Amino acid sequence: MPLVSEKPIFVLTSPLGGIQILGNTPYGERRIINILGGTVEGPKLNGKVLPGGADWQIVRADGVVHLHARYTIETNTGGQILVDAEGYRHGPPDVMAALARDETVDPSRYYFRTAMRFETADPASSWLNRILAIGYGARANQQVRIEVFEVL
Repeated sequence: MPLVSEKPIFVLTSPLGGIQILGNTPYGERRIINILGGTVEGPKLNGKVLPGGADWQIVRADGVVHLHARYTIETNTGGQILVDAEGYRHGPPDVMAALARDETVDPSRYYFRTAMRFETADPASSWLNRILAIGYGARANQQVRIEVFEVL
């Protein structure tokens, strides 16, 4: 039995704001990246990402970026869905440096995964309240693209 859905339940693409660097804290380098909007397209969910979310990141001493994004999706029918995604991005130093310069890098050269939970009052999207999902991410040109698979 597969562990995740065979095809993505949706694909999210979102433009991102610049990196707000808060400096090195006892936990690592803290950064915030604003989520400026975006699209959600797929067989199980379609809509848009509303501006106003953000990804609160910690760059750990070992170079792993700990991601924690919270944002809202609005469906094509007007329902709103809170997304809470937490995960990791890491790779060889040259790849991470290229990503930091906002260069396009083949996503197979680095690890970018998030565990995703959803919360909604929208009856048509209420199935999301009962699942977990895994996002496979890619970063390029001041945007993120995440293929979202339901954990079965």
